[in-house]
This record gives sequence, structure tokens and C-alpha cells, in this order.
Amino acid sequence: ATAAALAPAQVTAPANGFTAVTLNIWHDQQDWPARRAVIVDTLRALAPDVIFLQEVLEKEGLPNQAQQLADSLGCAFVFTSVDPVGGAKRYGNAILTRLPIVAQHEIKLPPLDDWRVAAHARVAFPDGRALDAYVTHLHHTEEGATIRAEQIAGLIAFVDSTRADGPDAALLIGGDFNAEPEWLELAPMFERFTDVLAAVHPELVLPAAATFGPATGTTPRRIDYLFCDDAQLVPTAARVVLGAP
Repeated sequence: ATAAALAPAQVTAPANGFTAVTLNIWHDQQDWPARRAVIVDTLRALAPDVIFLQEVLEKEGLPNQAQQLADSLGCAFVFTSVDPVGGAKRYGNAILTRLPIVAQHEIKLPPLDDWRVAAHARVAFPDGRALDAYVTHLHHTEEGATIRAEQIAGLIAFVDSTRADGPDAALLIGGDFNAEPEWLELAPMFERFTDVLAAVHPELVLPAAATFGPATGTTPRRIDYLFCDDAQLVPTAARVVLGAP
């Protein structure tokens, strides 16, 4: 049953629902043009309303990767980086959406010497509802739990501050947290928000639950997440995509 639920088939959202994808695109490693084509084909087939991207790069000879994907998919996008606009190299995260973006914010996460950011885009659905979407990518070393804990505290404060007029919009957070579900620094996320994959597949364990590893030949790990506020959203389907070499 689990294998069938995770099979690569179209996920259809309910009439009043939407679909979302989070993906670390691994900047321009390996053959980016070939990988970009696979990513575009997969995302076109999935037709998500919101896409969260991490490790987005732009530099001389490489146009902003989020813009490349947005142009191919007919999306608007928000890109955030600690690197200044116009810099020789910019690296960060992005939110892509086919929906109108009605507000956006960004923040540098503490500690500032770890160069991590989060972005917010409020998007409007045709029926008048709104979604507050957030993307981030946290510190990567296994021994860096205290750094990730500080970043998670900063992320939650950012969410609260950008929804300060009241949670009148649904909430979705996507990103590469570089932490496995049982690691203590993630506890504040699980206390506040619903882990979408686990909500739909509570029995799912590694390696089937892996969001990192199989495609790069490394140890399977689950470090990428979609979190929602279950006061507004109920997860109805979830699966891992783009996991094959």
C-alpha cells in the first residue's frame, strides 16, 4: 500500500485544495541543463501551485536558476539571498507560483555568519483565499544542532511577524532543514506545525521516506519537509519526487 501511495502518478488536489513541491536543486552541480530539463518535465506533469526551491544559484554564465524554472513553468517567483543584488554570485532560496503574489518578505536568519535566509510570499487563490508560503534552507553539518535551533527560532519568529495581522491565510513552509525528524532541534516545528508527509504516511520509514541520498548514492535521509498549519489545511496526499538518479 505504501509503495502504491508513493508511486510516481499524478497527485490531484481536491476541488478546494492545491499542490506544492519542495526541492533542493543542488545548484549547478553535475549537468545542470540536463537536470533542469528533468525538473521542468516533472514539475509540468505535477502542475504544483507552489514550488519551494533551495540552493538556487546565479553567477556569470548562469542566469538565476529560479528564474529559468519559473520562465519554463509560467510562474512568478520570489528569490532571496544574503548576497547583494548585482553581486557576481548570488545563492539562496525561491518560491515559484502560478498564483498572484500579493505580499513578500525576506529575512537573514541568525546566526548571521552562517549565511542562511528565509522568504515569504503571500499568494491569492481565485476564490479569495490566501496562502502564506515560506521557504528556507538550514545549516548543513550534523554537529550544528545549536545553529539549526537558532535558525528555527528565527524562522518561527519571521512567520509570526509576517502574519501579525492575524492568521487569515493558510500557512505552508517548505524547505531543506538538514535535520532528521527525531533530531531535537526540529521539535519546535513539530509542536507548531503539521509534517505533511508523516501526516499522510505515518508508517513511512527509511529508505522509502528518504528525501536525500538515493539520487547521489549517499546514506538515505529525510531532511526536506513541507509543514502546514492544520487549522487551515488538511494534507490529503504526499510523496517523494525526483528521487531517482
